[in-house]
Parts: sequence; structure tokens; C-alpha cells
Amino acid sequence: MKVSWRGVFPAATTQFLPDHALDLKNTARHLDAMIRAGVHGMIMLGTVGENCSLEYGEKLDVLRMAIETIGRRVPVLTGVAECSTKLACRFAADARKIGVDGLMVLPAMVYKSDPRETVTHFRAVAKATDLPIMVYNNPVSYSVDITPPMFADLADEPNFVAIKESSENVRRITDLKNECGDRYLLFCGVDDLVLESIILGAVGWVSGLVNAFPGENRLLWDLATSGKMDEALHLYRWYTPLLHLDTHVKLVQYIKLAQQECGLGSEIVRPPRLPLAGKEREEILAIIHRGIATRPGKIMSV
Repeated sequence: MKVSWRGVFPAATTQFLPDHALDLKNTARHLDAMIRAGVHGMIMLGTVGENCSLEYGEKLDVLRMAIETIGRRVPVLTGVAECSTKLACRFAADARKIGVDGLMVLPAMVYKSDPRETVTHFRAVAKATDLPIMVYNNPVSYSVDITPPMFADLADEPNFVAIKESSENVRRITDLKNECGDRYLLFCGVDDLVLESIILGAVGWVSGLVNAFPGENRLLWDLATSGKMDEALHLYRWYTPLLHLDTHVKLVQYIKLAQQECGLGSEIVRPPRLPLAGKEREEILAIIHRGIATRPGKIMSV
């Protein structure tokens, strides 16, 4: 399926059973719920999907389930996050055989590569596949920054189509435009910067909180991209305390807890992550419950 690089692409969670085995049935149910809410694409095995906590074969099982569940309703991308370039190339090839429509490629995990090594890694993965690629830049989480000049260097690789910009520096949208023109399609990768990113030229949103609030997420996108900025801003102010949960080191736990409280899944995470406990859990639940109590059905008429 040809990827239309526009709109809301959930970074989908991976559901687990109480013994931490894959829960493919409930992962599939959740994917279906987000598609019915109107998302435009799906990204499996990103940071929120706990890619690095899954074994290689489990990742392929998740992708097979996603392809079967989603069919041709929306394009399916997979994260590519491996510790070596060779393994990333192998995974890109195996994902292609399963039938994914595109890749979201991360720097090599664990080792913090320098700019030359980073560019070499991405070029190698691009040459290992004919699938279109979204390059995921998240120096906050992975300590590897793909700067606008580096993207200009990578511009001759035809498989690179889009950038998920997650530096938490919204200036990067403009810097990328100035450095690379329209060479790349830009996606916001930080939930609580999405409205700003749209204004500056982002054409897509890789979202985490969409796992819990898919309807509201799609509504915000529609309002912002149709020029209804007053309504979008009103909704954004409601959503922002929840969107802040996407920018913490425990974003996976926070998002899964929100997903659970909205009746869309379980908070179970795979160790070394653990479910929230004590005061931290109470504080995050308070944010989530306030959001649920005041969600758009109530606030859009204010």
C-alpha cells in the first residue's frame, strides 16, 4: 500500500499478558479501535511499542498480526531499532517480506554514534530495502542528533521520505525547511508541540497519547489543518496536560496507564519497565482522570 504521508500516525503500544507474554489479541483490538476513530496510518514497534524490550521473533509476530488486523485500511510502518547496523538491515528486509508499507528508522541503539557513523548507519538501512523511510530524530531519548545539515547530506537517498522530528526544539521545523527545502515531509514527534509544528509546516503527527484518546487526537488534527485555529487552540489547552505525558522518560508507562483508564488496553509493561506505583501513580492518574472528566464532548460547547 502506498503511504500517504499526512495526518495522525499512532505510535502504537504493544499489549502484554500478566506474565509479560505478547497479548496479540488485545493489541489487535486496540489497533482496530484507533483506525475506527479515524487515524491515517499506524506505526508498530516504536518507542511506545517497546521495540527494544521485544525479542526479534516477537517483533515479526507483532508485524504479522498488524498486517492481518489492519488489512489495507491504513498504511502500516514499523520501527527499526536495533543495536547493530547489520541487524537493522536484516530487520528492514524481514519486515518488507511480511508486508509493511514503510519503515521508521532509528539510530543504532546503546552506542551513541557520531555524525559520520550516524549517516553511515542510515544510508546502510536505506540501501537494504526499497521501502519508503521515515527517519526518527530523537536526541532527547537516544542521545544521537540528526541535524539539518546531516539531513541535507542524506537527501540523495531516494528512500528517505519523511522526518519524525522529536528534538523538543520546534525551531527545527523551520531550520529543516531552510536547510532542505521541501525535500522531506515533516512529522511532529512530540505530542505537546503539535499545534506549533503544524503552524510551522508539519504535515503529520506521530502521536503517543492517541493510544488513549484517538477521537480527540483526530479532532485536534482536523481543526488545526482546516484553519479552525480558535477551536483547535481550545481543544489543545484541554489536551496539553495529557500530551505532556509524552515527554517524560516513563512515557510508555504513562501512556499505557492512560490507555487503560480509557478502556482501550492494559498498563502492563515489560521489565525493566514497571507499572507506576505510589505517589507518582496517584499524580499521573489525577491528570488522566481530569482529562477524562473534561474531555471534548463537554468542553467544545464552552
